[in-house]
Amino acid sequence: MRSILLLFFFMFGMLAHSQTIIKGNVVDQNNDPVPGANIVIMGKAIGTVSDFDGNFILNTSENPPFTLNITSIGFVASTANITQNNQTIAIVLNEEQTSLDEVVISASRTPERVFESPVTVERFGLSEIQNTASADFYDGLENLKGVDVNTNSLTFKSVNTRGFASFANTRFMQLVDGMDNSTPALNFPIGNLVGMIETDVLSVELLPGASSALYGANAFNGILFMRSKSPFDHEGISVSIKRGVTSQESAGTNPYTDFGIRAAHKFSDKFAGKVNFGYLKGTDWAATSEVDKFDPSRTRANYNYDGINIYGDEVSTNIRSASGLGIIPDVEVSRTGYNEGDLTNYNAESIKADWGLYYRPIEDNSLELSYVGKVGTGTTIYQGTNRYNINGFFQEQHKLEIKNDNFFLRGYVVGDKAGDSYDMVFTGININRAWKSDQDWFGDYIATYAGIELSGNPSGLTDDQKHAQARAVADTGRYLPGTPEFEAAFNKSINDPDLSTGSKFQDASKYYHADGNYNFSHLIDIAEIQIGGSYRKYSLNSGGTIYTDTDGPIDYSEYGIYTQIQKKIELSDVKSIKLTGSARYDKSEFFDGFLSPRISAGLTLNRDHNIRASVQTGFRNPTTQDLFIGLDAGRAILVGSAPDNLNRYSDTYDVSSSGQLSGQPASVVQTGRAAYENSYSAQSVETFKITDNVADLKVSNPELVKPEQVTSIEVGYRGKIDKLVVDFSAYYNSYKDFISQEVVDAPFYGIAGDGNLSIDAIRNDDVQRYSAYTNTDADVNSYGASIGLDMKVLGNFDLGGSYTFTKLDFDREANPDVMLNFNTPEHKFKANFGNEELFKNFGFNIAYRFSDDYFWEATFGNGVVPEFHTLDAQISYTVPSIKSSFKLGGTNITGKEYFTAFGTGFIGSMYYLSWTINN
Repeated sequence: MRSILLLFFFMFGMLAHSQTIIKGNVVDQNNDPVPGANIVIMGKAIGTVSDFDGNFILNTSENPPFTLNITSIGFVASTANITQNNQTIAIVLNEEQTSLDEVVISASRTPERVFESPVTVERFGLSEIQNTASADFYDGLENLKGVDVNTNSLTFKSVNTRGFASFANTRFMQLVDGMDNSTPALNFPIGNLVGMIETDVLSVELLPGASSALYGANAFNGILFMRSKSPFDHEGISVSIKRGVTSQESAGTNPYTDFGIRAAHKFSDKFAGKVNFGYLKGTDWAATSEVDKFDPSRTRANYNYDGINIYGDEVSTNIRSASGLGIIPDVEVSRTGYNEGDLTNYNAESIKADWGLYYRPIEDNSLELSYVGKVGTGTTIYQGTNRYNINGFFQEQHKLEIKNDNFFLRGYVVGDKAGDSYDMVFTGININRAWKSDQDWFGDYIATYAGIELSGNPSGLTDDQKHAQARAVADTGRYLPGTPEFEAAFNKSINDPDLSTGSKFQDASKYYHADGNYNFSHLIDIAEIQIGGSYRKYSLNSGGTIYTDTDGPIDYSEYGIYTQIQKKIELSDVKSIKLTGSARYDKSEFFDGFLSPRISAGLTLNRDHNIRASVQTGFRNPTTQDLFIGLDAGRAILVGSAPDNLNRYSDTYDVSSSGQLSGQPASVVQTGRAAYENSYSAQSVETFKITDNVADLKVSNPELVKPEQVTSIEVGYRGKIDKLVVDFSAYYNSYKDFISQEVVDAPFYGIAGDGNLSIDAIRNDDVQRYSAYTNTDADVNSYGASIGLDMKVLGNFDLGGSYTFTKLDFDREANPDVMLNFNTPEHKFKANFGNEELFKNFGFNIAYRFSDDYFWEATFGNGVVPEFHTLDAQISYTVPSIKSSFKLGGTNITGKEYFTAFGTGFIGSMYYLSWTINN
């Protein structure tokens, strides 16, 4: 930073002695002036801007010859060669054709116009980032066509396309400058919590649907590409300051701060560097639902209540089975839980930094060597099987890369640490247990109820009143929030990684990744040919708190190789066809290799019309959790199905008194193998408990998990009809061996489906519930379509909109136990209206979104997400003289709160004022 400040003082000193003066005028193709155009000496951070009449004067110490780069939003960039002092130039900027002329890289791993991309691709560039009505660029992605953004937390949002999403979104990949930023512990991206600084974002591209042919196993349901600015091309210091408030009925009105700074300098034509820092702090959307998770008719007064955002009440037992007394009713009773707000402070925070050193050793050659480091820490809420306070989570990435216009070779490592994170559900459970054991609490409950019955119920209490009195006695002396006893039990729990007594989330996992690509187009004229490959090694290290790695880290690896051939055939002066063929082979050490090809064709009728079609296959290997998790989540134990994982998880369970009376030992040791080799479907067990009909029991014994496959067919059209830009696509996906979880009950004694002993175990509640990772042989298909329309209206106003239809094709009635997590609305509509230059230096933008209601299915819970409408808006004012832009905006300004997933907090409104300098 000291070097950069010295550089600026030096530059200002040189400006005071400027010797070269350049004058000029900037107009558009209609000879109208272009105000606010940037005129910059190419390769230098020296420039000026045009005034309201398009005129400019540039004073510089640079001696001719040099080149000026002239840019303005909405126009194609132009250059002008300066050969002498006191030169006067005239610049004509042509208005950009349409968004179809924007260049993307992700679709084919090579630069090409969006217009000619072989598959659907969405782009979010600098102009869209600067003019988004959302609070930041990442939130602005939810305005893209076909995109779902599920809000887990103020600082953790999950991006997805085409359905099959949860917050543990292992089907979607997120790349930052080529690096996967999914966390090693969780195996999926956690939004932008430790991602990019807004002032450093160059562009964002999103590929919906299967992309395994070029990007491998995790690119199964889409990829988000984020690219940063090069210090060779974007020098100087840029700052963004945002202050505002969030407003929610449950949490109230709270301050919000978002600050980012970027410093980049080109030390010479060969060496450049940059540093970024970002800080965000706010109050999270509070989750306060007291609706019963399984039966909305229940209230907290019910004896078997399990509130959505109440924790501790997950612990329940059948009080007749526990007591063995006939006078006790045959019902489940749950312990009294704590509100989520008692177990978290709803602090939302993100602190991140990155830096890069870039070296170009050969003059006039694109060869570049670089080192990039990224670190981030933050506090957020994550909802998986339970709800977690991710407190002080830390992630780091380090990358070495060598590349030029024809190849790249990179290697990077990603590591994380869980910090002081904890499971809020187990925190509630173990605060209760710290005060009174489950055995003692249920014993007091049963004794009180039995006492009422044995005394003849002289007060004439109803059944509900008997239960209420039993609970009141059992809860006598319970730790209450705010008391020293509660705080001591809380602190003890969140610092204890043993889930039988604590709730600490512990992890220090890593993965190592290398990939490369070579494009032979500069050597071969007949077609553009690329080859590439990747290798990844995982090292899981949770100390036995997430994975079955109590005896040390678990290491395993996977690799892949691919090729692509692309050929453009000119059919006439304006008509051409572009053929693309890709194929990738991937291999995990646990599974057979898999080949995923892609074939696409794009027919360009003329500059304004393009039709495309593609057929591609994709696959995804089971994730680290699918393979090696061993986590007691309270309602069920999650056990991965890697062959050597089945015996890694084991526990000792007490057999009920009824079971012991029938000749069983007082305790049994059961491994995770029981879930896969000796289990009933949990759904059938619940039915049996109601009917007591043995025929209702269904043996499960799920198969060990294996890779999932998809075949995707897509057609699309991009074009311009007069002033209207149209982008349409439709797809059909057919899945094979769909990876899912099956909830099963494994009896402590007896063989599932063989004799009465295992049935007795069910009747005695001598079973353990597991969530097993497996594949379904059921037919799983989905299909959908999107259309986007954009045009200029009323002169210079931007009007756009999109409609997306998404449908799951699956027989739920025939497959009640299969969890798909489709989790997307059938109908989505989005619209925007704005003008970047309503009048001099003043612009505005309005964004509207509608989501149809849909059913959310995940391990935390299932429920309907009602339809919602949101309206975001911003006004902006630019002050070229100080290179600043100011924005006043709000999100969900109608104030009608909504949620995007079952169990999360309601999303309120946000209002902000931002000041961005030199960006």
